[in-house]
Amino acid sequence: MNTSPLPDPKDRPARLTVGVVGAGRVGPALAASLQLAGHRPVAASAVSDASRRRAAALLPDVPLLPPAEVLRHAELVLLTVPDDALPGLVTGLAETGAIRPGQLLVHTSGRYGAKVLDPALRAGALPLALHPAMTFTGTPVDVQRLAGCSFGVTAPEELRLAAEALVIEMGGEPEWIAEERRPLYHAALALGANHLVTLVAQSMELLRTAGVAAPDRMLGPLLGAALDNALRSGDAALTGPVARGDAGTVAAHLAELTEHAPQAVAGYVAMARATADRALDHGLLRPELAEDLLGVLAGRADRTDGGPGRTEGDAR
Repeated sequence: MNTSPLPDPKDRPARLTVGVVGAGRVGPALAASLQLAGHRPVAASAVSDASRRRAAALLPDVPLLPPAEVLRHAELVLLTVPDDALPGLVTGLAETGAIRPGQLLVHTSGRYGAKVLDPALRAGALPLALHPAMTFTGTPVDVQRLAGCSFGVTAPEELRLAAEALVIEMGGEPEWIAEERRPLYHAALALGANHLVTLVAQSMELLRTAGVAAPDRMLGPLLGAALDNALRSGDAALTGPVARGDAGTVAAHLAELTEHAPQAVAGYVAMARATADRALDHGLLRPELAEDLLGVLAGRADRTDGGPGRTEGDAR
């Protein structure tokens, strides 16, 4: 049995030089992960003080350069800019001749597939869309969280193996997403993750208002169990007053929210309606109970949609 220690990644020959355009929360973490796999980050672009600090923490000694200079130094370039900025960035880099034939150009947008990189493709680049389905903090912990993280992968068929190999080297799991399905894929992730943060933050605020000293400690086990049950059982995991058809309890909730947190009423009504629909469809909510429940929600919706009884804190 060989008991020799594994070689240090720094001692392995670098296979690709890596550049990062946009040192937000994602780019430095991915570049640091690629470095652990033997690649060599050589340049990054950063504008804000926060992005400069992130680059310094995750990619020490890597010089900060303008985007065109990053492309000049790197064989593999990570374009990790906001979704709305990506098309203009790609077009600008192509029009200024910054893109070199054979250069791997990777963007991490969930919204876009590979077609947004068509200007780069015409310039001879190899386009890849690799979106990590993960929330990032901009700290070194992100590199650890990439282990087992799913990536939404879209690329030309001839580059599929290269795209999947890069994901695996970063510790991730490739999941192929068709070009035309990228917006739906991204909407699903935003619905599940981004909106969850909003719901949890609202719940913590309400618990503080109710006098709970440590809402995070109270919610942690509850939310952990709810998430685990939902992932295992889907709609069968639905519980609570809406799924049971407790119209009186829902009415009491709405009254309390209207008094203490009117800004949360519209979200409560929307989620309660969606929960009721799913509970009905899956036989968890009896139709005769649903009628009263939906009536309570419709009465509140009349006031939140701009009717005569609208309150100051209702949705606008």
